[in-house]
Amino acid sequence: MNGAAPGRPSASGPHLPADLATQLHALGVRPGGVLLVHASLRAIGTVVGGAQGVVLALEDVLDPAGTLVMPSQSWQLCDPQYLDDPQVPADRRDEVRDALPAYDPAWTPSRTMGAVAEVLRTQPGTLRSGHPHRSFVARGPAAADLLARHDLDDPVGEGSPLARVHALGGQVLLLGVGYDKCTALHLAEARSGLPASRVPNGAPMLLDGRRTWVRFEEPVVDDSDFLALGEAFAATRGERTGQVGGVTARLVEVRELVGFAAAWFARTRTAHLPSAVAG
Repeated sequence: MNGAAPGRPSASGPHLPADLATQLHALGVRPGGVLLVHASLRAIGTVVGGAQGVVLALEDVLDPAGTLVMPSQSWQLCDPQYLDDPQVPADRRDEVRDALPAYDPAWTPSRTMGAVAEVLRTQPGTLRSGHPHRSFVARGPAAADLLARHDLDDPVGEGSPLARVHALGGQVLLLGVGYDKCTALHLAEARSGLPASRVPNGAPMLLDGRRTWVRFEEPVVDDSDFLALGEAFAATRGERTGQVGGVTARLVEVRELVGFAAAWFARTRTAHLPSAVAG
């Protein structure tokens, strides 16, 4: 931590970045570690510096040896047929597909990821993975390693940054959001051993300097039971909770969470599979 003198934290704010860093340290965020963060600025409350203040607090507690990771997904570049957006008539989907700009890790904005993730994405020194829809951003010594591989057809499984966060023994911080926003649970889905349906998708990408529409298939993911999973995991006392700004934050070890969740999915989701599939 940078040694800035903390103020007197208040649940109602305004929250100083130094106060948030102190609270994050007390929660158990490891200096020098890898931290995958899902955050809602609105839930945290009034922070001095806004989303920038939150990022500064996270980087402060991690110190320069740590690596901050966040999802930076850009759903706007999905195949219109995949999105099935009612605002895009079926007879205009080819036209829309042809007009989508090519994915550019440095320029393409994230979508529905929140202000904190977007501020990290644009911060000098931040790196971004190459998946046009499900990218992650990272800043710190492990960033290049974490983001080096991001397979088009395996965006949240073994070919994704999530697998590297797991391999490096990272932590997951839920800051004003629930387990339904926890992308690490998609890695648990992939490791559950359950059959996964696949769906066609595509994206405009730059290949040899030219915009090219790239088609691929990806696994269907399901977050409908993530909140129930989170309740079950919390009951094992596998999470740490504490006040950060105006919210109760949750901090978990990614290996513990993914291991628990993979077994939980295998058990609970199998009960809902047709008998011929469940075996």
